[in-house]
Amino acid sequence: MKLKVLGCSGGIGGAQARTTSFLVDDDILIDCGTGVGDLEYEQLKRIDHIFITHAHLDHIASIPLLIDSVGEARGVPVTVYGSAETIRILRSHIFNWLIWPDFSAIPDRHRPFLRFQVIKVGESVRFGAGTVTALPAHHTVPAVSYCLDSGKGQLLYSGDTAYCPELIAAINHTERLRHLIIETAFPNEQQGLALASRHLCPSLLTAMLDELTVSPQVHISHLKPGVDDRIMEQLGTYAGRLQPQRLMQGQVLDF
Repeated sequence: MKLKVLGCSGGIGGAQARTTSFLVDDDILIDCGTGVGDLEYEQLKRIDHIFITHAHLDHIASIPLLIDSVGEARGVPVTVYGSAETIRILRSHIFNWLIWPDFSAIPDRHRPFLRFQVIKVGESVRFGAGTVTALPAHHTVPAVSYCLDSGKGQLLYSGDTAYCPELIAAINHTERLRHLIIETAFPNEQQGLALASRHLCPSLLTAMLDELTVSPQVHISHLKPGVDDRIMEQLGTYAGRLQPQRLMQGQVLDF
């Protein structure tokens, strides 16, 4: 499997600030933030599956426009996976005929452009030799992380999360983990805000890293614009076994 970073910023502002979205091979999206808008039309048509960590706007912003753009041309629905609460939020607050049409009923409920599929923590969806498995996360709304397993190696993406013992345990059980994409949204000066919003800052992230027994490459995502360099500067002082590196838009990770 290959994962291409379409967006990994915690906000917008400039060509390198696209919100969270990852393209796996050419037909799977993990989160669907503003980075999806940089794909060409023919690439958008190939997207069959979208796995959403949670329902916050920076992670779902491109779903409505993607479906509207390619639904008629595809012939089969795009499947959006998420927790039961995430799916409920999308149905109630986005695809509700007020914010956006309900594409799970267009052109009709027997042949929709969009279908929703609930995925619970611990459940997996198989794609050939690979799987996508939902794992725990801890955020202000119900959220999951995802482990992608190619059959040869694994990549784990935390989504938005606070310090989460259940996620730490899940990471440590991922024995062939090559890549860990994990958020760090705020600098240490804003630890109170990180705690209140259930995000990570460098001190909270490094506390998690100290508990890991596996040895992946650690990639930092969801840096807030304006404090991104400060966050990475603080992470640069970490003397632990795992050395976090900044995830970059356009980067490709093989596993």
